[in-house]
Amino acid sequence: MRIGFVGGGTGGHFYPLTAVAYELNKSDVQPELFYFGPSPYDKELLTKLNIRYIYCPAGKLRLYFSIQNLVDIFRNFSGIFLAIWKLYIIYPDVIFSKGGYTSVPILIASRLLRIPVVIHESDAVPGRANQLAIKFARYIAISYDDAAQFFPPEKTALTGIPLRPEIKTVPINPFETLGIPQDKPLIFITGGSQGAERINNVIVRSLATLLPHYRIFHQTGPTNLENLRLTAQSLLTDSPLQDSYYLQGSVNAEMFSNLLSAASLVITRAGSTTLFEIAYKGKPAIIIPIPEDISRDQRTNAYAYARSGAATVIEEHNFTEHLLEQEINTIIKDPQLYANMSKAAKNSFVEGASQKIASILISIGTEHGS
Repeated sequence: MRIGFVGGGTGGHFYPLTAVAYELNKSDVQPELFYFGPSPYDKELLTKLNIRYIYCPAGKLRLYFSIQNLVDIFRNFSGIFLAIWKLYIIYPDVIFSKGGYTSVPILIASRLLRIPVVIHESDAVPGRANQLAIKFARYIAISYDDAAQFFPPEKTALTGIPLRPEIKTVPINPFETLGIPQDKPLIFITGGSQGAERINNVIVRSLATLLPHYRIFHQTGPTNLENLRLTAQSLLTDSPLQDSYYLQGSVNAEMFSNLLSAASLVITRAGSTTLFEIAYKGKPAIIIPIPEDISRDQRTNAYAYARSGAATVIEEHNFTEHLLEQEINTIIKDPQLYANMSKAAKNSFVEGASQKIASILISIGTEHGS
């Protein structure tokens, strides 16, 4: 059996694919696995999971004017022709798509070659790539109840989001592993794999008021790391509070899992994979979604998740040092509110997504190959 994966551009698209691959590798079927896309995203992880990378170009359709849109139209056309050729040679028994612009050429080629497609929608409102595949997808997995209204009920199921095995590992002592003392509550700030510039800037300006009461681990994204390090150093020069602030560009899965386990509170963007990882660990969160004119799905995700009671939402245009400090103190210093948010987070997590989707892929692949 051969199973193809497509979808990428961010960790939120890529890592759920690898979580399903992990389950497929444990199955008796032992299918051959292929990942199609413009780049391997995490080449080392693909190799570790015995996934063969197949180059297939794709162009991004931006919601704003850019000359790159014209270039990417031609990139998509060339990607479709290349996808048809490569899929014809490999001819997978089933394609699993996480959506995103990188999946469009493969989805179109799969339709033309009559290769069955399974799609997974992480967001509360479906993305354009998954909308393209709704009519011909054999099975549609969703993460939020809110998304069900957009898909045919007879082939749609609430599965949650496949989580990396490392996230589900329970560390014995995450503080010891991280080298962080337990004398103050730890706040973990993450902007996802790309970082978040406005969040980063507000956090740095808030250090003087937050660090006397909290330790802060700040994952900035690699692009912003050095500028923020210099700014933080200038603000905290000769201050003993420097030891309570930890700054890093990116973190691997094991470290991310330890940080979620150790944190009292998480401050994050509204990428669905990150929200479900936070939910799995049962951590209260403050969500600052990317504005709708840049990303149409994050605001919807944030409020869909927050309705469970697991998080509060601050719109980016309202995000200030004073409001941030107020929200942090309100959550952490109210034991009953904190316990309620933690319980709501755990209750909002849907278990077993990787296993369910792996089982569906094997079932459809067996049917197609017979």
